[in-house]
Amino acid sequence: MGKWQTTAGVAGSAVAALAARDLIQRKHSILRNYPVIGHMRYLLEGIRPELQQYFIERNWDGRPYDRDTRSVIYERAKGIHGEQPFGTERDVHAAGYENLVHSTAPLEEPDEPPRVLVGGPDCSKPYSMALLNVSAMSFGALSANAIRALNKGAALGGFAHDTGEGGLSSYHLENGGDLVWEIGSGYFSTRTKDGDFDPEMFRDKSAHDQVKCVSLKLSQGAKPGIGGVLPASKVTKEIADIRGVPQGKKCVSPASHKVFHTPTELIEFIARMRDLSGGKPAGFKLCVGSRRDVLAMCKAMIEVGTTPDFIIVDGAEGGTGAAPLEFEDHVGMPLTSGLLTVHNALVGAGLRDTIKIGASGKVAGGADLVKRLIQGADYTNAARAMMMAVGCIQAQQCHTDKCPVGVATQSHARARAIDIGDKSERVRRYQEATVKQAAQLMASLGAREPHELSPHMLRYNVAENQSRSYAELFTWLEPGELLSGGPHDWAADWAAASADAFSPQLSRHRTANPGGAA
Repeated sequence: MGKWQTTAGVAGSAVAALAARDLIQRKHSILRNYPVIGHMRYLLEGIRPELQQYFIERNWDGRPYDRDTRSVIYERAKGIHGEQPFGTERDVHAAGYENLVHSTAPLEEPDEPPRVLVGGPDCSKPYSMALLNVSAMSFGALSANAIRALNKGAALGGFAHDTGEGGLSSYHLENGGDLVWEIGSGYFSTRTKDGDFDPEMFRDKSAHDQVKCVSLKLSQGAKPGIGGVLPASKVTKEIADIRGVPQGKKCVSPASHKVFHTPTELIEFIARMRDLSGGKPAGFKLCVGSRRDVLAMCKAMIEVGTTPDFIIVDGAEGGTGAAPLEFEDHVGMPLTSGLLTVHNALVGAGLRDTIKIGASGKVAGGADLVKRLIQGADYTNAARAMMMAVGCIQAQQCHTDKCPVGVATQSHARARAIDIGDKSERVRRYQEATVKQAAQLMASLGAREPHELSPHMLRYNVAENQSRSYAELFTWLEPGELLSGGPHDWAADWAAASADAFSPQLSRHRTANPGGAA
C-alpha cells in the first residue's frame, strides 16, 4: 500500500507542478485557462493527420493521395495484383469525373509495352524512354538509401531515374540505373565557386555512361516562380561536396537562372548542353505559368533553328518535399492545363514532331498514365508514387527530417529502415505493373501505341449527368496553324509572344487581350 501511495504522491506532485507552470507561462492562452487538460489539445493536434488518414477519410477522398491509390501502389510494389469487389465507390455522375472510352473491338495487350525514342534531329545519342519513370527527387531531399533503391529499381526495370536538381551523387551512380541529370538554377555538381555554370565540369560528368539525358529545370510544380533554400544546419560535408557549395552555410537556389534571360538564350543554352554532353538528349522542365511564355519559346526555337529534344511539364499539383503553402495551392497551372498548352503550342508552331513531352504530377496508376498520353504527353514521370513504392506512408513529414520510414530524411538512423534489395524490387514491380495496366487500358481503347490515342477517348463530366470529350472541351491546333495566325483564342498571344523577352502579365489597368494569357 505504501508503494502505491508513494507513486500517487509523486504523480500528484508532477501534475501540480505542471499546472503551476501552465498558469504562470504567457505563451499559450489555452494552458493558462485550462492547465494540464489543455495539453490534450496539442496532443490531438499532433496526431491529427494520422487520425484523418487511418480512421476518418473514405477510400476515395483523401489528399494528396487517397487510400485507394495508395493501396494500388503498395499492392503492385509487393507483387499483389488486387482487384476491387462489388463495383466502384466513386460517384460516376459527379462533375469532374473522367472516363476512358473503350472500343467495341478492343485489341490484345502487346507482349512488350511501347517505349518512346527521345532525341530530335540535332541529337546523336537518342534514348529509348519507358512510359513511366522516376521523377526528379534530389539527394538531400531523399535519403541515400532511398536514392539507391530507386536507382537500382530503375536498373532492374529498364526505366529512367531523374536526379533532381540537388546534384549528381555517388548514390545515383552506384547501382547502374539510367539517369536524367537535372540542373537547376544553383547548378549543383556543375558550378563554379561563384555559383555560375561550369561547362567543363558539366562536360566531364555528363559523359558518364549512366547519364542518358540532361535537363534544365526552369520551375517545378510545388513552388513555381521561387528558388529553394537548404538551411546551413543541413549542409553536411557530404552534401556540400556533391553540390559544390561551402559546408555549413545556407545553400540557396535562386528563383531565376544566370545562363539565360530571354527565350532565345534559353534555347541556345539547351543546344549548348546537348553539345557539351556529346549529343545526348537535352531539354528542360517547367511548371507552365503563361501560354504567352510557351509561345515565346516556340518562336525562339524557330529563330535559332534548333529545338530541345524533350520538355517535361510539371503540374502545380506536384511536389515531393516542402514548399510555401500559398505557392503549392495558388501558383502555376495544373498538369492537364500545362500539357494541353505545351502540346498545342508545339503543334501549332510546327515543332511537335521533333520534341517529346514528359508529364509529371500525380501520376500513380495506369489510368493516370493513359490520360496524360491523351492530353499530349509522350511519357510520364512519377515521384510520390515511387516514394510509396520505397515505403513512404504519406506521413507528410518530409521537411522535418523525421520521416518515419527513412525515405525523406538525412538521419542515418531512420534511413537504415530501407532495405535496398527489397525496396528496389518493389520499385521495379510497381513500375512494371503500372505500365502493364496502361498497356491493357490502351488496348481496350483500340490503341497499340501512344500516338494512336486521341482526345475523343477521354470524357469529362462538366456537370452532373453531362459529359463532354476532351476533343469537344478544348481547342486542338493543327500542325503549323499558328504560323498563319492561328485560331481566335490563340492569335493574340501568338502575336504578342517574342523570342527576345518573357512577357510580364498585363496590368489590371490595361485592356486584356481577347485570347488571354492562358
